[in-house]
Amino acid sequence: MSKPIVRFAPSPTGHIHIGNTRVALLNALFARREGGTFVLRFDDTDLARSKQEYADSIETDLAWLGIPPDVVVRQSERFDLYDDAAERLKALGRLYACYETPEELEFRRKRQLARGLPPIYDRAALKLTDEDRAKLEAEGRRPHWRFRLDHATVAWDDLVRGHAHVDCGSLSDPVLVREDGTYLYTLPSVVDDIALKITHVIRGEDHVTNTAVQIQIFEALGAKAPLFAHHSLLITASGEGLSKRLGHLSVKGLREAGLEPQAVASLAVLVGSAEAVRPVADLDELARLIDFSHISRAPAKFDEHELDQLNARLIHEMSYETARPRLAALGADGGEAFWLAVRGNLGKLVDAAEWWTVVQGPIVPLITDRAFIEEARHLLPPEPWDGSTWKTWTEAVKIATGVKGKALFMPLRMALTGLDHGPELGALLPLIGPERAKARLSGDAA
Repeated sequence: MSKPIVRFAPSPTGHIHIGNTRVALLNALFARREGGTFVLRFDDTDLARSKQEYADSIETDLAWLGIPPDVVVRQSERFDLYDDAAERLKALGRLYACYETPEELEFRRKRQLARGLPPIYDRAALKLTDEDRAKLEAEGRRPHWRFRLDHATVAWDDLVRGHAHVDCGSLSDPVLVREDGTYLYTLPSVVDDIALKITHVIRGEDHVTNTAVQIQIFEALGAKAPLFAHHSLLITASGEGLSKRLGHLSVKGLREAGLEPQAVASLAVLVGSAEAVRPVADLDELARLIDFSHISRAPAKFDEHELDQLNARLIHEMSYETARPRLAALGADGGEAFWLAVRGNLGKLVDAAEWWTVVQGPIVPLITDRAFIEEARHLLPPEPWDGSTWKTWTEAVKIATGVKGKALFMPLRMALTGLDHGPELGALLPLIGPERAKARLSGDAA
């Protein structure tokens, strides 16, 4: 196989969500594994709704995920290509002018349904004479332009679905150009795939019917269609489809919530496949796990709870060397001993800052039995403190007071940390140190 050229083609009309991310990752990681090229193509022909801020956000999201594009193009800068292709299709008789209003088309659709006929466009515009068209335009009507489909079955070997086919006789001739001269998605997409030499189109299964239409346009323009892979779509845990209105499932929202990009990538790529969903910290390893033939046809559920679990597992396995620059940025780089002490209690790396505050202080101790805590304070071992100090100390307190189990450990934890939960105090106590420990056991904020 020659080196693949693939594309991710979002519309910059909002922030991309986890479903878009699945498309981007499958494309980028496939290209990465095969030594190919990953193209980011902004489908921004809708000039009114497309915003630069969203384009910038998408590039930021892809960089955060570790899949920056090799090439970036914008359809808004390529209209000359689309104009040329449209003129070629007109000359071939494959793109024809239509003058019906939306209301007229809806009336016809309902009439066909009432007669038991499929509600597809009846190609009435093909019967118009030059005189008819001149008269309609004199009335102020402007044409939209439809692509005349061959009423044949279009078949292809889909990398996910296997043999696929669509009977184009059951489809309406698609509108490619609106009345105002702007383009719908279909034609620019094909023209760019030809111009950019795209070899594989990897996208959601909601585009399957589009594929049959686009293959006919490729052929009408004298080009060979790329290979197609239509993967299953992601839905929410409750079964809803994903959309840009679900801001908390946008990549921006997940990033700002403190989630690890590798956790997001692992779930987006592996869910709904034959591979077990698990945290994969290395993108090259994740790329090796992609097998289009092993992706399920059924919609895959993106469960936020599962994402949180994956995120925590990545944090729990993260080395200090990996975590150190981010801890430093949080003002919480307490060294390797601190990281190893707290990482097992973190759901997100940012939570480490809270435990650094517990170590460094000041925190307000919670003392429920002052006499017991005072006795424990007097029994604190001498310096130096190490990983055995906690056990030595609690054994001495147990012997002196007769208190054991939770009744022994919980009051000490609350006095030392101000909390009733947290990392093992065997690791945390030496970090807190004798001075702060004595002050907190005395009831002082320290």
